[in-house]
Amino acid sequence: MTLPLLAAGHADPVGDLALHLAIVLAAARLGGYVARRLGQPPVLGELVVGVLLGNLAFTGLGLFDAIKGDQWLALVAGLGVLVLLFEVGIESTVRQMLQVGASAALVAFLGVAAPFGLGWGLGVLLLPQHGTLFHAFLGATLCATSIGITARVLKDLDLSASKEARVVLGAAVLDDVLGLVVLAVVVGAASAATGASSTAAGASSTAIGAAGGLDMAALGWVLLKAFLFLAGAVVLGLHMSPWLYAFASRLRMEGLLLTLCLAFCFLMAWIAHFIGLAPIVGAFAAGLILVDTEYEEGGRRHTLEEQVRPIATVLGPLFFVLMGMKTDLGALLRPEVLGVALLLTLVAVAGKAVAGLGVLERGVSRLGVGIGMVPRGEVGLVFAGVGAQLVVDGRPLLDGGTFAAIVLMVVLTTLITPPALRWVLARRQADPAAEA
Repeated sequence: MTLPLLAAGHADPVGDLALHLAIVLAAARLGGYVARRLGQPPVLGELVVGVLLGNLAFTGLGLFDAIKGDQWLALVAGLGVLVLLFEVGIESTVRQMLQVGASAALVAFLGVAAPFGLGWGLGVLLLPQHGTLFHAFLGATLCATSIGITARVLKDLDLSASKEARVVLGAAVLDDVLGLVVLAVVVGAASAATGASSTAAGASSTAIGAAGGLDMAALGWVLLKAFLFLAGAVVLGLHMSPWLYAFASRLRMEGLLLTLCLAFCFLMAWIAHFIGLAPIVGAFAAGLILVDTEYEEGGRRHTLEEQVRPIATVLGPLFFVLMGMKTDLGALLRPEVLGVALLLTLVAVAGKAVAGLGVLERGVSRLGVGIGMVPRGEVGLVFAGVGAQLVVDGRPLLDGGTFAAIVLMVVLTTLITPPALRWVLARRQADPAAEA
């Protein structure tokens, strides 16, 4: 059963898009509100409400099937992801990257290398028929870290100024950069597999050897492009950012700085796409290099992050609801898919827990730091969304079952982190001699 109002194909696609936006935004708000009332991050509520709406067909009611297939809505959600990654970049400035200590740097490196290796190995062991690119992407999806969830728990425990918090927050900044570099390399290789363009990256080269393995020379070139792009972006930003703020302040036009910065975000996303990287890498780089300093507008002091947040708050949830709607609950009911999801979650937790071994200082809970790096949250969903859009040899890189397994892994790692982190750090406070 499908409501006539939701049936696509009217003369003006804007009308259908307007209705779909109204439904998805309302659903996202409701899901986020319920999740927050239950003590969970809103992104989980947005994802779950999407799963529920997208799987009503099991009850014989395909009320929202038209929304899942709305390409215009998918484009708007894609823009939302760019703005979301732009906001994440603003929160993770170059200055913070340069200020992280040796422990944070080592934790970040281990927090990317260990999950990537474990995820690749798990793919080879459980799903050998899917090939090297699939295994590499499976590892890449485990590299993400959603630091917002950990930061909230640390704030609730009044431990935002603790040594553990400094290490975790510092490591998360580098983790985001390293994780996106890994994603960029895998996306570049996947896009080159058949020489076809991908909606997620739009790259073409020859990173796949004749035997189906990765061409190390071509893969090295993709990696070099990713590092050169980020390094070039940083250099550009150090010179451009002060000029941009000064120019906007001098013209005193309301909303000018936000407009210019968003235009810069989209330009960087296009440049990343043009050179064969995922557009989200460019959006993140744009936020990373724009210094979030205060500026005056309309007689009030503002920050760029403060101006961008409302846009990300509106557009970002569109993506998460759509990701939920595209998650096949029927696939998760299959024992083999559920088994992969649970093993993927175990590997995801273990990979980030290993990162805690990178703590060099005494008196810092290594277990607490490792658990603090576990949640994948919205960043993990973005990585999964990129994989769902990649096409290799005419087929999606991630099939429905694997996508559903990754989504469940994101949900579980996000759910278990707050109580586990509270327990470890509360125990640490009560007994300073406990595990460090």
